[in-house]
Amino acid sequence: MMSQSPPPDSPAVRRGMIRKRALAVREAAPIEKRAMWEAAIMGHLDTLIGQLAPHVLAFCWPHRAEADCCKWVEQWLSENANCIAALPVVERQDAPLVFRRWTPGAELTLGAHGIPFPSQGERVTPDVMLIPLNAFDARGYRLGYGGGYFDRTLAAIKTVAVGIGFELARERDVFPQPHDCAMNWIVTEAGVWEGRN
Repeated sequence: MMSQSPPPDSPAVRRGMIRKRALAVREAAPIEKRAMWEAAIMGHLDTLIGQLAPHVLAFCWPHRAEADCCKWVEQWLSENANCIAALPVVERQDAPLVFRRWTPGAELTLGAHGIPFPSQGERVTPDVMLIPLNAFDARGYRLGYGGGYFDRTLAAIKTVAVGIGFELARERDVFPQPHDCAMNWIVTEAGVWEGRN
C-alpha cells in the first residue's frame, strides 16, 4: 500500500517550507551583517546569562551560518573559573542528546551530521542550554533541522532553554507539534524575550 503525501496546507508541509526558506535567507545574508547581528546577540547574552548564572552551560557549534557563540563561551569560561561549558553529542538517533565538557582547544570529532563534538570529556548535565533557531515564533517555539533532538532532550532533563537566532528567523507561527518544547528565552540581535515559563 502506497503512503499518501500530507496535504499541502498541513503543519508538516508548512514547517518544511518555513525551515527551507529560513535556512536559505540566513545563508544568503552577508557575512558583515551576520557579524554585526552576532555582536549584538553576544551583548544580550552577557546580561541574560549573567542573570541566570549557570554552573554548566551547553552551546552548539555553529552550523549553516548560525550565530557563532564559541568566542563568547570562551570569554564566559575565562570569567567564571568554576563553571563548565559543554557541547551536545548524538549517541543514538531517537534518544535525548548527551553533553560532554568542552574547553578551548579540546580535540573535536565530526558527528553524523557534520557537527563537531568533544572526542573526550566528562558527561555533564547543563543548567542552561543555548539552542540555535532556524525559525521561531513569539511563543518561543522553534524549528530546528527536523531531527527532534532538542525536544527529546528538553523533555528528559530540567534545564533552561535559550533560543539563539537572527531576527530574520522570526515567524508569525511555526506550527508546533504536541511534542515540541518552547524556549524559556529567545535572544536575537534585537533583544531578549521570555518564552515559556
